[in-house]
Amino acid sequence: MAEMEETTVPFKNLTSREYPGHKKKVHSVAWNCTGTKLASGSVDQTARVWHIEPHGHGKVKDIELKGHTDSVDQLCWDPKHADLIATASGDKTVRLWDARSGKCAQLAELSGENINITYKPDGTHIAVGNRDDELTILDVRKFKPIHKRKFNYEVNEIAWSTTSEIFFLTTGNGTVEVLAYPSLRPVDTLMAHTAGVIALRLIHLEGILLLEVPIPWSACGISQRCSVSPVRTISFNNTGEYLASASEDLFIDISNVQTGRTVHQIPCRAAMNSVEWNPKSNLLAYAGDDKNKYQTDEGVFRIFGFKNSA
Repeated sequence: MAEMEETTVPFKNLTSREYPGHKKKVHSVAWNCTGTKLASGSVDQTARVWHIEPHGHGKVKDIELKGHTDSVDQLCWDPKHADLIATASGDKTVRLWDARSGKCAQLAELSGENINITYKPDGTHIAVGNRDDELTILDVRKFKPIHKRKFNYEVNEIAWSTTSEIFFLTTGNGTVEVLAYPSLRPVDTLMAHTAGVIALRLIHLEGILLLEVPIPWSACGISQRCSVSPVRTISFNNTGEYLASASEDLFIDISNVQTGRTVHQIPCRAAMNSVEWNPKSNLLAYAGDDKNKYQTDEGVFRIFGFKNSA
């Protein structure tokens, strides 16, 4: 276990709660812009929207988003609308849902198995990446493709800058490709790591843009700890003070961004697929490859950060 640094947040006094509902493992979790709802996407071909009480009290309510015919690999909320969520699926479609009714409001049929999706910060465009390393930009109002670009390298993750003028791609070559937007003209190549970069998060804090790009075989950037296993997923908390990272190791590491030192570790029973901090509080949602005693998918996610009621 890593040596722990003192922290102003009493992480050691906080606990996790479990949220069952899916029939197979959960690939992705994401909070809406107000931090009041959490969406989960699963191999069971559905997404679910959960109303999460900040203190964890009361009965949990969830709505099933049903219509995809393959795994829901990633999802993202409209950054300007707390009840609109987009899902990317292996069935070659992208769907836009109304989280209040659970109904599909828009559907776009694309050319490949979709694995990545992200909103432009102003909510006007959606970027989608597929297994064939093709990027599609959708106009949200018409929900039609307005731009397509196929790359001759492995594309693992995608993101806009906070100003929307720059678009980032992480690659299997260990680089972050920096493109101008909307032209998608190459601007720069960041030599990030010696192996493929599989996660990317951006946060704008006090005029400083922090970019963290863990790699499959180590996580020695912002954290002093070195992971033996591939780092799969990362997330900054709402203040930018803490970074959560998870891999095939059986814990989630929470590090202080300024010092790079571990402040807490959350034990896990399986490799993690997704971690996501609430945009308004220190609640951390996470989901992985958890199995039950019969070695079948549990179909759960968990949220860490609740005060222990005991």
